[in-house]
Amino acid sequence: MRLSPSDGRPPGNGRRGSVPRSRRAPDREHPQPGQDRPRRPAPDHEDPEPGSRPSRETVPGQRTRRGAEPEPPPGRAAARRAGGRKGRGQQQKKGKKKVLLWTGGVLAFVMVALAASAYAYLEHLKDNINSVADDGAGTGGFSKDRAINVLLIGTDKRSGEGNEGYGDKDSPGHADTTFVLHVSKDRSNATALSIPRDLITDIPDCPTQQEDGTETVIPGKQNTKFNESLGQSERTPSCTMRTVTELTGIKMDHFMVADFNAVKTLTTAVGGVEVCLAKDIDDPDSHLKLSKGTHTIEGEDALAFVRTRHSVGFGGDLSRIEIQQQFLSSLMRKLSSNDTLTSPTKMFSLAEAGTKALTVDSTLADISKLRDLGMELGKLDPKNLTFATVPVKDNPAEPTPVTVVLDDPKAQSVFQMVREDVSFTAVKKKEKAAIAARLKGERADASEVRVDVYNGGAATGSAQTTLTWLQNTQGVLKSTQLGNAPEELAKTTVEYGEEEAPQARKLADLMGLPASALKPGESVSNSQGLPAVKLTLGRDFKGAGIPLVAPKEAPKGVNKVSADKTVCAK
Repeated sequence: MRLSPSDGRPPGNGRRGSVPRSRRAPDREHPQPGQDRPRRPAPDHEDPEPGSRPSRETVPGQRTRRGAEPEPPPGRAAARRAGGRKGRGQQQKKGKKKVLLWTGGVLAFVMVALAASAYAYLEHLKDNINSVADDGAGTGGFSKDRAINVLLIGTDKRSGEGNEGYGDKDSPGHADTTFVLHVSKDRSNATALSIPRDLITDIPDCPTQQEDGTETVIPGKQNTKFNESLGQSERTPSCTMRTVTELTGIKMDHFMVADFNAVKTLTTAVGGVEVCLAKDIDDPDSHLKLSKGTHTIEGEDALAFVRTRHSVGFGGDLSRIEIQQQFLSSLMRKLSSNDTLTSPTKMFSLAEAGTKALTVDSTLADISKLRDLGMELGKLDPKNLTFATVPVKDNPAEPTPVTVVLDDPKAQSVFQMVREDVSFTAVKKKEKAAIAARLKGERADASEVRVDVYNGGAATGSAQTTLTWLQNTQGVLKSTQLGNAPEELAKTTVEYGEEEAPQARKLADLMGLPASALKPGESVSNSQGLPAVKLTLGRDFKGAGIPLVAPKEAPKGVNKVSADKTVCAK
């Protein structure tokens, strides 16, 4: 499959060729004493593997490019007339089958926000939109009654007018920039989670639709860089979507991408984006040369800014992620400012530039679906949008690290926050009375917690590893491992008497247990005859130090920045 890049020209006249329209995918449901003995698996209670899904009835169709661009309408009536034009030419397929080409993409996030600001023109703009098959990797589409997850991806592919000079022009590209955009169920907050391109992970087998409508399975690859999930071995964006789900457990609703030229045309359309530098930057690789202080940049300067890395921070990919997040925050503020929203010229330029650069999965190709998504995202206040980065650390397998690995359990906590729709911002939410009643109150010091640990269905050895973790890292020295519980439990529980409630709350805090895990009643007697809390690890137990409920805030050390804050690149 092959995706044509945007032409990089400013919004206005011009015509594009078209190719046959894709088939649409059907909707899918959003669907010795003290030693542990081995446990039998309990498939009836286990959750499905992340990324698993029912077999598909139909493979989504291939990429489409629709029609020619009408002239900018002078008013609403003209806009309706322009939107009603039906004529569409067709272009014959030429040449050999090629890998799906994705270009740029750091501003794919803005494409989503743009859909909200440009909805009045969407019918007129429908001919600009590209779509490609999601190959069954997503949920089948977002829903208004649940949280929304959109994968925003971009590559270092040098396609598009004027981009050959950046080098590596013959590469099929990689997943160079990737965000998971999570918008809460109540639309009060959102998180844009960056995934480092140099993260070592596993890429799953990827069923992929070919240009002729047939399907092939591209073999997976173990222990490799995340950025190889796109472009390499003819992997398409749906493969990046599958990789993200395998990595995070988060099922994506859609994917979106924009090319290098989107950075140029969008920043020009809004009259430039303000950025702040804490030092002079002269980066020969990205061609960025700016002095210390505040600047308003657009076009090539804006593209150079989001591509620079050797002259900021530690000179690596993580530093570049930070500068991209700062840039996107500034662009979001500019897009939502009165200066932009009250200017018809800027709004039309934005709509034209954005939809020309926008490519979406086939389930989002319908113009009304895109409009609805934009309207949902338009409910979000930018101050409650937080950019964060997946917690990682240097790869210990490399003498001189050039790649990174997940920093567990921090990374798992972040993924869980997203899966369970916990805000990274200070948005207040109502708590259930039961949670408040069980978890609210005095906490004992860790050194005063007396606990007996039992294995009630967790993996073999879990009781011992939990005991070691409690004693060596959490300071819970008055703890004992008593092997297997009399019966298996689906859920981890903490049983305690009234006097031991402060100890139980502290233990719940340390282990990340929900209020429902606390079972008031009677305490047990430990080996010294003293009352103790009884901790039974159920089949839901994930491992020592990995919480069963998402924390109320991001773990310490997770890099994040609010979209309404101005941050200077260092």
